[in-house]
Amino acid sequence: MVDEIIQAAQAHQRILLTEFESKQILSAYGIATVASRIALTAEEAVAWAEAIGYPVVVKLLSQTLTHKTDVGGVKLNLQDPAAVRQAFDAIATTVAEKAGAEHFQGVTVQPMINREDGYEVIVGSSLDVQFGPVILFGAGGQLVEIFKDSAVALPPLNTTLARRLMEQTKIYQALQGVRGRPPVDLAELEKLLVRFSQLILERPQIKEIDINPLLVDGVHSRYPLLALDARIALHPADVDLSTLPKPAIRPYPSQYVKPWTMRDGTPVTIRPIRPEDEPLMVQFHQTLSEQSVYFRYFHLLKLSQRIAHERLTRICFVDYDREMALVVDCKDPATQQHEVLAAGRLSRFHGHDEAEFAMLVSDPYQRQGLGTELLSQLIQIGRDEHLTRITAEILHENKPMQRVCEKVGFKLRRTPDVVKAELRLTE
Repeated sequence: MVDEIIQAAQAHQRILLTEFESKQILSAYGIATVASRIALTAEEAVAWAEAIGYPVVVKLLSQTLTHKTDVGGVKLNLQDPAAVRQAFDAIATTVAEKAGAEHFQGVTVQPMINREDGYEVIVGSSLDVQFGPVILFGAGGQLVEIFKDSAVALPPLNTTLARRLMEQTKIYQALQGVRGRPPVDLAELEKLLVRFSQLILERPQIKEIDINPLLVDGVHSRYPLLALDARIALHPADVDLSTLPKPAIRPYPSQYVKPWTMRDGTPVTIRPIRPEDEPLMVQFHQTLSEQSVYFRYFHLLKLSQRIAHERLTRICFVDYDREMALVVDCKDPATQQHEVLAAGRLSRFHGHDEAEFAMLVSDPYQRQGLGTELLSQLIQIGRDEHLTRITAEILHENKPMQRVCEKVGFKLRRTPDVVKAELRLTE
């Protein structure tokens, strides 16, 4: 449906989607919107109002005007058929006087939503010439430009980054509950921001999006999150999308998520690491013996050092263009809890098409083929990312890792200090 809406607009040389079309796209990405019905005549508007139930809102439907309130295009709290007819005629007349009759394509009829117990926020996106798509979040409503309470972030967002974005705004304190008002469902708001970032990355034809206001209410509200208005502007149809600024942060490389089965029959998923994996990595390090730690880091690191928040943040927040970190994720079918059984990393040398790998396998799950499979997948990723060479330094005592390297094609060279492993990917 999203493709059809965009293609239809571009076929008619339109760069502005109607509110109705914009809400259809948001709905396709799981973002709840207030129900809207299109009316081309006053009587049709009345019929929809009767079906929806009073009070209702009547808004301008236009393919060219972006700010409906500037041309008197929004009529609120209409209580009866006469008020709906009057609103339809008033919008048509005002638009014709202020902008021209050609900008009026009808109206939409929507239920009147009680905003008294909720907060109005704005979620938006625009294209920056240097950073590519940028996401905005903050206090919304008609006074958004007066309050100027907003923060920006670069997509893609996950739930952790979405929360960090919200925390940068003043309205975030209110969203947690203030003066007896219940807190909003921040977890659901995080998910909405994640879906929104997915939308703007998957649809490069979109130049700008504004959801304003997004009504955010208490966790027990009938409408905990509801987009009351939306605006989407497209790039002109003749714009070469490949010339547009690229996202500053590479999206999560979901193409590298692979199912696999261990020797004992346990199904696992080998996937790139995510920022929200930090708690799992804490548990993972708790399973490592001193020997495993020594083999990996060439010296002993205390558990408190390995699970320090600052360190794990750097490990879990990966710039996928510079390095690729994989984890072996095992989900317990009984408890639905996840556990990391192994981790591997491919770190690119700056300015070169070469990378160094490192791996760790949880002690209880060694000798299950995890190391060989993890390294094999890192090698394939190296090929997919057009690397020419992968290397590693291994302690002389670490015989298991040396055997794994030889098994997948590495050449080993002994030096006085370490064993150097090398695999050329261009041969």
